[in-house]
Amino acid sequence: MAIFSSLSDIPKKKRRQFKEVRLILGDQLNPKHSWFKQNDAVLYVMFEMQQETNYVRHHQQKVLAFFATMREFANALASLADVLYLQLGCADNKHSLTENLNSVLQLTQPQKFSYQEPDEYRLVKQLEEFEVSENTAIECCSTEHFLISLQHLDSYLPANKAPLMETFYRRVRKETGYLMADEKPIGGKWNYDHDNRNKLPDKVSVPAPLAFENDASSIADMLAKADIKMIGTATADKLDWPITREQSLKLLRNFMQERLPLFGQYQDAMSKRCYLLFHSRLSFSLNTKMLNPREVVEAAIEAYERDPDNITLAQVEGFIRQIIGWREFVRLIYWREMPSYKEKNFFAHKNPLPKFYWNADTKMNCVQHAVSQSLETAYAHHIQRLMITGNFGLLAGVHPDEMDAWYLGIYIDAIEWVELPNTRGMSQFADGGLLATKPYISSGNYINKMSTYCKDCYYKVSAKTGARSCPFNSLYWHFLHTHRGKLANNPRMGMMYRQWDKQDTEAQEAILSQAQHYLADIDSL
Repeated sequence: MAIFSSLSDIPKKKRRQFKEVRLILGDQLNPKHSWFKQNDAVLYVMFEMQQETNYVRHHQQKVLAFFATMREFANALASLADVLYLQLGCADNKHSLTENLNSVLQLTQPQKFSYQEPDEYRLVKQLEEFEVSENTAIECCSTEHFLISLQHLDSYLPANKAPLMETFYRRVRKETGYLMADEKPIGGKWNYDHDNRNKLPDKVSVPAPLAFENDASSIADMLAKADIKMIGTATADKLDWPITREQSLKLLRNFMQERLPLFGQYQDAMSKRCYLLFHSRLSFSLNTKMLNPREVVEAAIEAYERDPDNITLAQVEGFIRQIIGWREFVRLIYWREMPSYKEKNFFAHKNPLPKFYWNADTKMNCVQHAVSQSLETAYAHHIQRLMITGNFGLLAGVHPDEMDAWYLGIYIDAIEWVELPNTRGMSQFADGGLLATKPYISSGNYINKMSTYCKDCYYKVSAKTGARSCPFNSLYWHFLHTHRGKLANNPRMGMMYRQWDKQDTEAQEAILSQAQHYLADIDSL
């Protein structure tokens, strides 16, 4: 078996021996896939393409990690099968998925072309419209990764019903048996979210993140030569992300030992003490399929059952809900609603993204930290994304397209199937409430409650007006005032509108004036 780095590397007498060509995309790096049980007369193909580096401006670490992981996977697969791997700089690389496939199929003339279900709508359309010779059959198969097959989408999320994550989550719990006993949830409760909203006390120590030092400097040189436009920073010779299954399993074990015991309790906390806090950092390994969601969930349950005094039920339930609940749920939402979902703009927002999302140059301590951390690490946990950068973008009336492009580019785990529902739906409420029951907005009070950001901020979290009043405060009330016609009848918004109505006219006008002042000069905040 061999790995070929160009079409011409494949010996002429071998080209017509391949009966099947199998495509592996950059997020389909599942070494346990059933494909690999039979590799005779099979050629696997993988491509590094500008089609993928350029559809948004990605973080440097994201591009480095994807290409490094793909290369490691291809090299491992080459011990079992023949692999054609076209690097970004290869002269044969046309940087288009379908054009590259045409070149391979014309050269090999296989009886069959196979691919796994892409997780992104744009790639599905590319492959559905891809035409092959009448002598070549096409087969699309499962990635064998997710718990719920897309063939069962209508059963889980019927088109005529409003989707509810909690209902979906309970069904998956019942079907998998995870944290269940006699068809009832262990502990008597389905959801321990109420126990998982604590601020991080100073006395609680946070373990140092497990460090990786993968050398991706040759990839960085290649990207520079190709003039690929990227954002963020990277230390290419010490890339701090798992790029193999072995490293991913090491990270999984580390999370179970050092972070799961306090994960649920502090999963919503925000702090400058450590960018990771008690989060797992497993999303990149999961979304590239180096890890399977079942093995991750079962490892967490095993850790809980082995040490229930140290890892409480609330910790492990909060973790598995993110994987078998939210992760699976947003994927089905994506496929049920695309392609129209990408056009949703419930509030008709049209403002540009503030410049400080690209350089962290802002006096708002919370935004400055969340953005600078994202630029430095290609990572932020879900509350930073939802209640800091997402919250501010929504209050500032940023167009959902601009928010989507930023989130899709800056985070290493951002692939459209998971990014789009989380951003356009959950964060920006641009779908009008399909995914979330209310907009996730807040004033500075929530941020102060869940973080230490406000203590040394230039702005005063207690002030609604004035030169140094917290921008989140006036923008929050301005948002509610502006969109009252669309939100006043939402049962979860009534209390906020009653609070607004209790304020006298003069106070309201002062708050709205302050917000308009901030919006007019938003890049200077």
